[in-house]
Order: sequence, then C-alpha cells, then structure tokens
Amino acid sequence: MVVVAELRDGRLVEPVREAIGVARSIGGAGATVIGVYVGPPASEGVGEFSRAGLDRVVAVEGEPFARTTSSARARTVAELLRELAPRVVLLAGTSEGRDLAGRLAVEWEAGVATNVTAVEPLAPGPIQLTRPIFGGRATQGLELPGERAVLALRPHTFPPAAASADAAPVERRAPTLPQVPVGAPTMTGFTASATGRGPDLAEASIVVSGGRGVKTPENFAIVEALAESLGAAVGASRAVTDAGWRPSSLQVGQTGKSVSPQLYIAIGISGAIQHLVGMVSSRVIVAINSDAQAPIFKVADYGIAGDLFQLVPALTAEVRRVRGR
Repeated sequence: MVVVAELRDGRLVEPVREAIGVARSIGGAGATVIGVYVGPPASEGVGEFSRAGLDRVVAVEGEPFARTTSSARARTVAELLRELAPRVVLLAGTSEGRDLAGRLAVEWEAGVATNVTAVEPLAPGPIQLTRPIFGGRATQGLELPGERAVLALRPHTFPPAAASADAAPVERRAPTLPQVPVGAPTMTGFTASATGRGPDLAEASIVVSGGRGVKTPENFAIVEALAESLGAAVGASRAVTDAGWRPSSLQVGQTGKSVSPQLYIAIGISGAIQHLVGMVSSRVIVAINSDAQAPIFKVADYGIAGDLFQLVPALTAEVRRVRGR
C-alpha cells in the first residue's frame, strides 16, 4: 500500500492522514504502508508525514518540482511505484490530488477512481469501492478490475490515522526530472484566492455559507464573522456570486465547488437543488432562514426559522465567548 503526500505551505494536508487510515483498514494485519513524497524540499512537512502512521517514507525532493507541472510529478511517482509494486495507491481527494490521480493512473497503467467514500478490505479479485454520483443523489458501487488501482478519497469522509510516537524511516532520493520540451508550461508559484482568509473551501472541516437572504453585499459580513469565529471556510450560493457580492471561487453547488465538511451552516440559503447537490453529503447541516418552508430545512439536521440578522450575530458572539476570543 502506498499513500502519496500532499503539502501546502510546507505542511501536510489533513486528508492525507485519512488516506493513511484507509490504507491501514483495508490492508489487513501485517500490511506495510509506504508514504511517497515528491516535490520541493520540505523537511518539516516530510517529518510530519513520517509521524502520521506510516511504516516507511520515500521522499524525492528538488527545487525544480516547485516550477514543473503535475505531469512531471506524476512521472516521478510512477517510477517509484514500479519499484515499490503496491496494489493500491491512495491520495487525498483535493483538487491537486484528483489531478495527480488521473495522470498517475495513465503513467502507471492502473485503474482510477476519485471522490471515493468507502473501500472494502482488499481481497483477490476486483477492488470494491463506493462513491456518490449525480451530485450526491445516488451512490455507485464500483469494481476496479486489474492488478492495481489509484484512488482519490473524498476529504472528511474517513477517520484519520493515529499519529505515531516514532517517526518512520525516511529514504531521500535525488530527483531525475524528465527533459521539459521547449515552450512547455511550467509552474511559477501559487496565487491565493480572492478571499485570502480561512481554510480552503473544498477541504475545510467547517463551512459557513451565505445566500440571497442576507439581502446586501455589506450584510455578508455577518456570514464571514461567524466563519472567522469558528475557524471555518466561507461559502456562498450561486445567487450571491452571480450578483457579484462575493467571488465565484466561493460558490458551493453543482456549478461551483462540492464540499463535505463535518459541519455546514447555511445562512439565508433557500436550498435550490443546484446548491444542495454541492453540500448534501456534509456530516451535519445547520440551516438558518426566515422562511420556515424553505427546501433547505428538508436536508438540514438542525434548522432555525427566524431573523438571521438577530440569530447569526448572537451565535457569533456566543462562539467567541465560549472559545475565549
């Protein structure tokens, strides 16, 4: 079993720990779980990876990886896989992980599945897994035939692996990047989204979203204040982003981002199907809306029908009080 690391700002992203937990659960007793990191030098992140419950880590670090596309990274990971010969490779189902999964499956000549929400323990025959389809309105049981598979796991779906008291041994190797053709695109860096604050929307464990019910772009600040008090990501309905109140990068829904946090708070969102398919798989859904008949209450675990302009600031103040902020 191999788990591919993903670092952001030099730190291990949380869904990678979930992938390690899945590797442990499906591999059975005595299974060896190897971590692979390919990227720019990141001693702190690799050290964090080695303490995340792995048996061994292979790290290929080099400055050129900070400027190449994911194709070069996939080729390097595939070279390692041909040597390590695992049956299953697991990645975090982030935007970066899903991109790498497809490229890696081509390079390694393996089956691939993304947005995976369940994997059966490994046994002879096809690999059995489950994932949502049709915007979360149905679940697909899937069999991946063949000798090997690449799986990108939906974030916040699996329990993370327990951290190890002792770091796994790390084997560091020098990169051997393939020749980049003249004129080929290269990566020069990352640009933060227009929001610039809070965790990444697609990977956050708590999301607070606002809709047309906040009435004006200035009022959206109460949504952001609650998100800040909870350490949550900010989301928005399509009505909000279409109106230009907030950037499209915040849109949750069928034409925006799909999220599956532990807690999703919908403020002033009526619950159109376009929005619901992007967040209905959240673990706990809380809806705050003045319209008691709003469709959002049909999918919410907890609903508050009332004036959001009174409820949300009061909730924010209480969160700050409890958390000592």
